[in-house]
Amino acid sequence: MSSQKSEGKPFAISKQEVWEAWEKVRSNKGGPGIDGQTLEEFEADLKGNLYKIWNRMSSGSYFPPPVKAVEIPKIGGTRILGVPTVADRIAQTVAARRLEARVEPLFHADSYGYRPNRSPLDAVAVCRERCWKYGWVIDLDVQRFLDAWSHYSSRSLGWSEQAVLGLGYVDA
Repeated sequence: MSSQKSEGKPFAISKQEVWEAWEKVRSNKGGPGIDGQTLEEFEADLKGNLYKIWNRMSSGSYFPPPVKAVEIPKIGGTRILGVPTVADRIAQTVAARRLEARVEPLFHADSYGYRPNRSPLDAVAVCRERCWKYGWVIDLDVQRFLDAWSHYSSRSLGWSEQAVLGLGYVDA
């Protein structure tokens, strides 16, 4: 697939990015979303389906469809899991990879939550190692800290929102 940006498209998303996202989604498997389309059905018209995703994302006209609500059992009840369509999983993967490339370098080296190639066990290993080096511990209630910040909007702090795909500034 070509990695050339099409003239006249506001977002520089390559067809190669969409192809790589498809490969990741396919390798992760997963069930169909609200449209009922399986990975095999999507693959039957792979070229056309990937082109639609690329065209809509690169032109800024992509809008995700609703997600399928599936109840999964949990201790003491159930929880609702949202299952996106195959096409939306591909679009989400393209967007996530672009965001990850921009924000990953900004994270602190000791940040482990929802980061690539890092797990809670990695965080525990670092804690164990440091327990032998240092004689002090900081106890922080993250939920209370975040609750305090929830009273402030990003606008009141002077921050602006960014468009996800173009990563350009948008006046909200």
